[in-house]
Amino acid sequence: MLDLKVIRRDPDAARTALARRGADDAAVLDRVLELDARRRELLPEIEGLRAEQNAANQAIGRAQKAAKDGTGSQGAADAAIAAMREVAARVKTLQQELNDVDDTLDATTKRLANLPHPDAPAQDTVVREVGDATIDGLGLRARAAADGGAPFTPAAEALDHLTIAGPDRVDMERGARLSGSRFAYLRGDLVFVEMALVQWALHKLRGHGHEAVVPPVLVREQALYGTGFLPDTEQQLYALPEDDLYLVGTSEVALASMHAGEILDAATLPRRYAGFSPCFRREAGAAGASDRGIFRVHQFDKVEMFCFVPPEDAEAEHQRLLGIEEEILGELGIPYRVVDIAVDDLGASAARKFDCEAWLPSQQTYRELTSTSNTTEHQARRLGIRIRDDRSDPPRRPEPLATLNGTAIAVGRTIIALLEHGLQDDGSVVMPPCLVPFGAPAVLPPAAA
Repeated sequence: MLDLKVIRRDPDAARTALARRGADDAAVLDRVLELDARRRELLPEIEGLRAEQNAANQAIGRAQKAAKDGTGSQGAADAAIAAMREVAARVKTLQQELNDVDDTLDATTKRLANLPHPDAPAQDTVVREVGDATIDGLGLRARAAADGGAPFTPAAEALDHLTIAGPDRVDMERGARLSGSRFAYLRGDLVFVEMALVQWALHKLRGHGHEAVVPPVLVREQALYGTGFLPDTEQQLYALPEDDLYLVGTSEVALASMHAGEILDAATLPRRYAGFSPCFRREAGAAGASDRGIFRVHQFDKVEMFCFVPPEDAEAEHQRLLGIEEEILGELGIPYRVVDIAVDDLGASAARKFDCEAWLPSQQTYRELTSTSNTTEHQARRLGIRIRDDRSDPPRRPEPLATLNGTAIAVGRTIIALLEHGLQDDGSVVMPPCLVPFGAPAVLPPAAA
């Protein structure tokens, strides 16, 4: 939600910024400004008529008293009553219009996307590439051998994750029989790889000052509106209408709502969380050979970073989250590139977003693995989260803070990258040494014939 006071001060700047997202966003802003202008016309008019009502009521009282004690006529009292009725009818009409305007303004304002950052590019822009975009990755094999792990004999060809893992470890057929397409059973050694990824990531994030959280995955509608997933991505959500609940597509929704309606002391900021949860997405319209297996599924696990910071610290915090994502990819030995996402593909809440895309040898291309977004004050306004700084002199009124999110580990896609980059010529897969202390096998045996 945007600050109407800021929009009123410079509507042209807001319109220009939103026009970068698309013509529809600028049109929504024009409608908001139109409704806001009408609201500001109605308020003083209603207040003036209410003052007339009060004066008319007093005049009626005086006229009736005068008629009763013989110092005035009943006609004067009747005239005052008639005048009051006209004013009351006008107030009622205008008050109903104001109520309608308020309802429409609220609904239309919720459709407003966040103002994009001035540096958000017109097209996806590669910021940097890290690691060799080959099957040898970031030298993971050499590092593992130096650490005493199994030596690498790189595979001669880039097999995909389903072939590498085999149906005994990624069982798509039984998953489909149970739940339909885009569901899988993860089995055997890969379960321990998943648990190791989660444990390792949570321990790493704790070292970066993030509190670990396992949040609810069923949320009320307001939480999705508050984070901008409604009405923007309604087609991707699983709903439970009998309970008025939705399954989350990311723990960002639940983490953002942890402090909904609260006023946070500035001295307690930043507040940083690391949420682990299953995530659920309908993936409506998604299809294609490149998405087969567990790359794009309806249920997956994820470790998500979420931060509450003063607005002036948001850009620095965004770079900090991106740095953590790159640190994780580096330690896992996954080649990647950082992409500054195009302004018209940011999503409703984000002012700026960076994706980290992993190189997948089987597809000979980069695919999205993590992302981090600076949503500035947009979500906080919608969720009613404010900051109060009692240290300022004089103390300032509570005002919205900034929220940011970032993927630490998208488990399924990370497993795909590890399988493809750790593959040896004999079909076994060497895991990153950093995961072994957390329960991952040092080497996965070749898939069963």
